[in-house]
Amino acid sequence: MSPKSKRTRAALTALAVAAGTLATTGAVQAERTHPGQQQQHRRPGLFERTATYPVFRNRPAGDDAAAGTVAEISSVSEDGRTLVHTDAVARRLGFLDITDPGRPRGLGTLSLARLGDAEDEPTSVTVVGAYVLVVVNTSASHARPSGRLDVVSLRDRERVASFDLGGQPDSIALSKDKRYAAVAIENERDEDATPPGRDKGDLPQAPAGFVQILDLGRGATPAHWRTRTVPLTRADGRALPVLAEAGITEPTDPEPEYVSVNGRNQLAVTLQENNGVVLVDLPTGRITKAFSAGTASVRGIDTVDDGTIDQTGSLEDVPREPDAVGWIDDRYLATANEGDWRGGTRGWSVFDSRTGRPAWDAGNSFERLAVRHGLHNEDRAGKKGAEPEGIAIAEYDGVPYAFVGSERDNFVAVYDVSRPTRPVFRQILPATNGPEGLLPIPSRGLLAVSSEEDDAEAGVRASVSLFRLGRGSDRTPSFPGIVSADDAHGAPIGWGALGALSAVPGKPHQLYTVTDAAYATTRVLTVDTARRPAVITRELTVKDAAGRPVGYDAEGIHARPQGGFWLAVEGGTGAENKLVRLDARGVTRQVVPLPADVAAGLGKQGFEGVTATTDRRGHEIVWAALQREVAGDPAGVVRLGRYDVTAGTWSWYGYRLEATGTPGDWMGLSEITVVQDRLAVIERDKLNGPAAEVKRIYTVDLPTSAAPTGTLRVLPKRLAHDVLPDLRATNGWTQEKLEGLTVGGDGHVYAVTDNDGLDDATGETVFLDLGTDRRVFGRRH
Repeated sequence: MSPKSKRTRAALTALAVAAGTLATTGAVQAERTHPGQQQQHRRPGLFERTATYPVFRNRPAGDDAAAGTVAEISSVSEDGRTLVHTDAVARRLGFLDITDPGRPRGLGTLSLARLGDAEDEPTSVTVVGAYVLVVVNTSASHARPSGRLDVVSLRDRERVASFDLGGQPDSIALSKDKRYAAVAIENERDEDATPPGRDKGDLPQAPAGFVQILDLGRGATPAHWRTRTVPLTRADGRALPVLAEAGITEPTDPEPEYVSVNGRNQLAVTLQENNGVVLVDLPTGRITKAFSAGTASVRGIDTVDDGTIDQTGSLEDVPREPDAVGWIDDRYLATANEGDWRGGTRGWSVFDSRTGRPAWDAGNSFERLAVRHGLHNEDRAGKKGAEPEGIAIAEYDGVPYAFVGSERDNFVAVYDVSRPTRPVFRQILPATNGPEGLLPIPSRGLLAVSSEEDDAEAGVRASVSLFRLGRGSDRTPSFPGIVSADDAHGAPIGWGALGALSAVPGKPHQLYTVTDAAYATTRVLTVDTARRPAVITRELTVKDAAGRPVGYDAEGIHARPQGGFWLAVEGGTGAENKLVRLDARGVTRQVVPLPADVAAGLGKQGFEGVTATTDRRGHEIVWAALQREVAGDPAGVVRLGRYDVTAGTWSWYGYRLEATGTPGDWMGLSEITVVQDRLAVIERDKLNGPAAEVKRIYTVDLPTSAAPTGTLRVLPKRLAHDVLPDLRATNGWTQEKLEGLTVGGDGHVYAVTDNDGLDDATGETVFLDLGTDRRVFGRRH
């Protein structure tokens, strides 16, 4: 894992099982799940998001709201009502009241400067009774690692005890009987250092890591707690035979990463860079077993960062390099195979602790979950892909669940692990960026997900999200709203960055959407709205006039009743904006540029949406919206363009935007469609999350003739529907780019958000059925 991510680890561990199929080395194949087979209605119930709390709102008085602050690893009080999380960026602990899971409330923070030094970094946390145990990295350098464990009163946040850990801590785990806490002392490598005779970043790098056990006793106070050290090397630095014989990559520098304790007080410790697992008996501190995590061959994945979701790549005999580990029961444990040094297999594995052999491997299925749900981060394809990192396992209503978090694709996958060697995928939960901490709270039927990425400039902030388990008869969760079916080769259709919608002529339950410049090649996608979630069933590659695949920044699509499509293509400059007519095979047949004077007045934002109708003469009239003002036009007035295809002429009407008083914000249009005798547009701000204010559908009367030349005539607008409450109702991070709108052949109004291909965005796509056109737009004029 990356140095940034390695700062922290969770106290509770999590496991993930992905649905999909793939040949893997030495492992049972994963089961396959298709969009219509996700067991959305079988008992037990499914998790639904109840709230997303941005942790910057819990900052100390006087702190800049834009200052970095994150939520990484979390724990909870024994009554399940007070959540505590680490914040390694701001060097503090955060406290939240989650008594009402729909309305979490900040309870303030505890700066580590109060406990030690302003540079002290919390790496993990757990709660035992009335106490918070926080492990703190105090290292001066990689070569001089140090750390401590502070015991803080949950009631008054005063430190009551502190223990020197002897090195740089990473993760902490608590035994089920609360007699032991175990800390992985990683003493992590310096990726910029070059060991003698090795390459930069290689192992070994002294000093070696180890495990610290904290004996809590039965009801003893912190003053009576004691630490014990479990060395993972010999006293002279040589390898322990048990590690060397297990095939650990560099046993003189074990680098323990993550810890988990089963019901028999057996500790599992991952050695990520060393591709191994060590088992320790906590009562005696004796190493009982060590084994290599082995290698896996993963096929049918995207391995090249080229702007294309190409699932034909493969990884051959790659070390798993497990990060998180968790016990499914007292025999089987599972690892999240994120990778760090030389490996990472983009999935996770179940191991039989008796033999050390893999009993199940996810293969390509975890990464394909991301693709199917529009969450695949193509920019990470050439690195470690989805990067499964966090893991947690817990039993709810008698059913054992496993959770796995994707660090790069921003989701948590949920599985039924009633049969540890045959996990069953249940559902996928959206998260904000970098879901690091996964905290089951089964006593309250809750799951908390904390995220480690915070970007105030992009408006995507670190948060704690809460999910509640519903009963089997509860409604289908709001996410996902749209997924993809398999393509002709059996892989899920890759998708994302959906910036437009159009009805399919003659198909009442089908829509078209189109991908934008997030991908190298533009594709028109067919969406089946008769299913829930809606399903992308087909893809059509857009081609230039010579029949070669082409990449347009398509921000609008209109399906022509006579066949083919109009695309509204936005350019990086005004002159690059154009209308493009495609035939039914996706081949470019006509390109209509903007008039030179209009193009010259545009900046980066141009065409956003296209629709068409016919006039009284039967001429095809194309309407397109310009997102921002043209230079020289009245402030706050954007243009609606009317293009007469037969005459080849443009004329322009004006549309007045709402005002904004938020610094850095602007208003603009992002879609246009014909509704009865009106034009409906999406008007939105550039804000997301709790700052978002304007996500609205307005209408103007459809002009029946070309606009008069000269003064830009502004069309009066009427509010049809405020979409912000619909977006807020998902209880997630409110998405910025509400960009697709159409009325389907079934008479329903559909809208979709553009997830920007996960670039400066959470990646969540919100697909909305807003109800009938009469409900949204009223009666026909």
